[in-house]
Amino acid sequence: MSVQIEKRYYTSEEYLSLEETAEYKNEYRDGEIISMTGATTNHNIIAGNFYKQFPTKINNEDYWIFMSDVRLWMSMYRIYTYPDVMIIKDKPIYEGKGTNTVTNASIIVEVLSKSTRDYDRTDKFRFYRSLPTLQEYILIEQSVYYIEQFYKQPNGEWIFKTYESDADTLNFYSVYFSIPLTYIYQRVDFDLKEE
Repeated sequence: MSVQIEKRYYTSEEYLSLEETAEYKNEYRDGEIISMTGATTNHNIIAGNFYKQFPTKINNEDYWIFMSDVRLWMSMYRIYTYPDVMIIKDKPIYEGKGTNTVTNASIIVEVLSKSTRDYDRTDKFRFYRSLPTLQEYILIEQSVYYIEQFYKQPNGEWIFKTYESDADTLNFYSVYFSIPLTYIYQRVDFDLKEE
């Protein structure tokens, strides 16, 4: 005999209150609270390498770079999430009274893992595309040289491009910036088992 467990739905206010004292981060998806899994050392190294390389000023324009502790709110889908790296052009626009939740990411970077790979490529990308400010979405594999890049055209269509070699350079389309894959994968141990 199977036992049906009733799902509990939370208001966004309840989630934010719980998140203030939570020991680990959780996503909020339209009433559901989803625990986020821990990251591997390779995952952390890749996100950190990307964060270190992206400049805060390009062509006299300011960019703000945040790592996984700053939340992103997507009002259309009622989702709070923590991208691995988030880049905002000009100034952050905050949701609510605090300064820990933003709404205007222009570039989002996710480091893929076994447990998140499919979600990051499908539903999560659909949710991210609801942000009018989003211009590029970067997915980085952690066990091989492989990056997927999606960038938005002026007509709203998204273009897909891949990078698969340590000789490749990731070229951005929404900002004048490039980064060699060797910089992104610096000190990554490809022999470590991905989780």
